[in-house]
Amino acid sequence: MKNYLILPAALFSIAIGYSQKTKNAYELASPNGKNTIKFELVKNAPKYAVSHGKTEVISPSDMGFVLKGNEDLSTNFEIKGAKTSTFDETWEQVWGEKKNIRNHYNQLVVYLQQKTGNKRKLQIQFRAFDDGVAFRYVYPKQNVKDSIFIMDEKTTFNLKEDGKAWWIPANRENRDEYLFKDAPVSTLDTVLTPLTIESKSGLALSFHEANLIDFASMTLVNNKGTELKSDLVPWPDGVKVRVKDSFTSSWRTLQIGENPGELITSYLVLNLNEPNKLKNTNSYFKPYKYLGIWWGMHIGKYTFWESDKQGATTKHAEEYIDFTAKEGFNHLLIEGWNKGWTPGWYENRMHMFSFTKSADNFDLEKVVEYGKKKNIELIGYHETGSNLINYLKEVDEGFALYKKLGIHTVKIGHVGSKLNMKQMHFGQFGVNYFRYILEKAAQYDLAVLYHESIKDTGERRTYPNMVSREAARGQEYNAWSEGNPPNHLSIIPFTRLLSGPMDFTPGIFDVEVKQGYPGKRIQGTVGQQLALYVTIYSPIQMLADLPENYEGKPALQFLKDVPTDWEDTKILEGKIGEYITTARKDRNSADWYLGTLTNEKPRNVEVSLSFLDPSATYEAQIYVDAEGTDQTHNPEAVAISKKIVKASDKLQLKLGGAGGGAVRFKKL
Repeated sequence: MKNYLILPAALFSIAIGYSQKTKNAYELASPNGKNTIKFELVKNAPKYAVSHGKTEVISPSDMGFVLKGNEDLSTNFEIKGAKTSTFDETWEQVWGEKKNIRNHYNQLVVYLQQKTGNKRKLQIQFRAFDDGVAFRYVYPKQNVKDSIFIMDEKTTFNLKEDGKAWWIPANRENRDEYLFKDAPVSTLDTVLTPLTIESKSGLALSFHEANLIDFASMTLVNNKGTELKSDLVPWPDGVKVRVKDSFTSSWRTLQIGENPGELITSYLVLNLNEPNKLKNTNSYFKPYKYLGIWWGMHIGKYTFWESDKQGATTKHAEEYIDFTAKEGFNHLLIEGWNKGWTPGWYENRMHMFSFTKSADNFDLEKVVEYGKKKNIELIGYHETGSNLINYLKEVDEGFALYKKLGIHTVKIGHVGSKLNMKQMHFGQFGVNYFRYILEKAAQYDLAVLYHESIKDTGERRTYPNMVSREAARGQEYNAWSEGNPPNHLSIIPFTRLLSGPMDFTPGIFDVEVKQGYPGKRIQGTVGQQLALYVTIYSPIQMLADLPENYEGKPALQFLKDVPTDWEDTKILEGKIGEYITTARKDRNSADWYLGTLTNEKPRNVEVSLSFLDPSATYEAQIYVDAEGTDQTHNPEAVAISKKIVKASDKLQLKLGGAGGGAVRFKKL
């Protein structure tokens, strides 16, 4: 039930922690008073600052834009008015890591107008939450009738003190598929968001953006010292944003936690998006687990293209369908089913794929019909090769085919450093393209799984057919590159996953990849792979390995049991780059699940079970690294045991190096 609370203006200074210090200065506190935003005009230029309790987080920082012709939309302002309000609701996710989310904030809107020249108007909207702050710019329609070309954004984030930042570079060939590094804020270049920082004061901070629509993505560049500046991703000609009449920027967000785990259970980014616009998503999408003809292609057992090792054949598809049905799963992804794949497809960045014609040796209609007999639904696949000119010509026809066949999810890939060889994935063109395809998919009752995509900014609240995306360095890198180091999995929950669900594709049981390229392997244990189904959130989770590697493995039972839709999430402990322990409650039962993993160092984990129902007894079904197991010693050995536990108990788990474990708490 939604609960809206609007207070009379006379009560604002008491009820929402709002005060006007001077004619040109305002202060806004979060509902619990912990986070405070200060706004003021300094020499006619807007400035803001942020504090958490007595700790100054952001010192006075710049705001505004530079328009075409070097017109400065960051100074020469006067305040024409200000409006405050408070808002409090609890809303229910259609699916998610937490069922019911509270959206409680205090808001200040400042109305500015320039004194001379075009006398342009600009609104700045601030929101103060108990878990962070956000602001955005609104340029309303006004008397100036020209098109608006934003050449630069002048917003800065002037951090009061240095800290350790966990970062990946921006504007590189592999988009956001890089390993995170840590470095002092003062040494950063241009980086992508979310940017997570452990400040010297002990606070955990995350900079990102929310509700990105018809605007360029924000990256962050180090200006000087510990000052970061918004650096919008440009069009090929250098213009950052092109709009007519008006614009609304995405929210610039700063999540603030007393420890890194609090960043994970912050839903500020989701709360800054609009409510659900799709009322029928439940009719065609419910969270699930899936298998796929996929890993075999990455490790070189099969090819994506037509050959004597072709992966997507009718024969292979039927074999995979048989295994998927036998093990009790209901979804199967088949990549390479369509015409257009060649050995050189990746190098040919304007590749021409068909999205309706089946490859030789593959009969799409026959495979779909065979799947239906076994209660297996296919997941559609579209690889664009970043040739969007070709894709946009065919997308309606391709989506219509899936709807006709009863396919309700489509994975869409965008391999390539740029879209159409010109546009960056993160620029305004890419932002609009990815939103357009999402809305188009909804017209055909399709849920979307994006790969090589723009970053998530919370649009799954508005369009819950946006179910997951890659947007990071996933499991596939273990198949054909130097691989992901063990600490990668203890970094991404605190960084990339703060933006939204990730299709990491876990579940490799043959971690030494004995059927793959020589020298390539998973840098971890099977216990760690099991933990990923809890530590990495996605409403769809892949069982990524080959069917034969699951045959007869007792640990497969955990993958059968673990759900992908949750009522609640708790981070029990964690340190970025070292370890994480996550507990989640199943939305559709009384059971809890736990995942814990470590970097290359062995770790003894003691878990307090206080999150369990104190009036109940549970059977803990434990899957953890066997004695003596680590990434180089018997990495596939999993010790499986059961134990009766209560909320007052503590559970001891011993993890090998690069290891992990998973537990199902079945309520008795």
